[in-house]
Amino acid sequence: MSNAILNSLLKEYDQKKINAEIDLEKRRQNLYKLLPRLEAIDNELHNFAITTAKNILNNSSNSSSIDNLKQKILDLKKEKESILLENNYNLDYLKPSYDCKICNDTGYILDNKHNTIMCNCLKQKLLDISFNKSNISNLEKENFDNFNELIYSDEVDLSKYKFNISPRKNILNIKNKSIQFINNFENPEYKNLLFVGSTGLR
Repeated sequence: MSNAILNSLLKEYDQKKINAEIDLEKRRQNLYKLLPRLEAIDNELHNFAITTAKNILNNSSNSSSIDNLKQKILDLKKEKESILLENNYNLDYLKPSYDCKICNDTGYILDNKHNTIMCNCLKQKLLDISFNKSNISNLEKENFDNFNELIYSDEVDLSKYKFNISPRKNILNIKNKSIQFINNFENPEYKNLLFVGSTGLR
């Protein structure tokens, strides 16, 4: 996969994220007009958060004072939630509506070791592009779930097939090896698969 394709996708992600945040701001402003107390709460929360951070950094307040500020913040958040529910708004109404709730439309997440890794949603987009470029289609139909070994002969004919096992047993061996390869795809020590044969064979 080329860097150009990845960069193009990341630009799409940036735009999706921006659009979600613009949409949130519009919803927030409309809600403030309908329910002014929400705007007052958000302003208070903002001010309390700044005050708490400053006090912690400057060591200008004792733990009791900081705990008091934290309790006020908690009370305001509970009041905000109550206002939303009382007016039939979901608690997520004042949160961005990202397409991917895992990476928030950034394409990347942090793993357990706090390393930045690609989100599954971005992996899937890259995979879809790869499938399209490789002319792979109709995957919903052409897959192992719909595999039918009965279309292969159960006859052992060494002179005809050059194998001392039947085509059916041979294709089942190939299927099992393929599934084994898929299940160990991320294992760098696992062997690759090589398919050979004339064009049009299956």
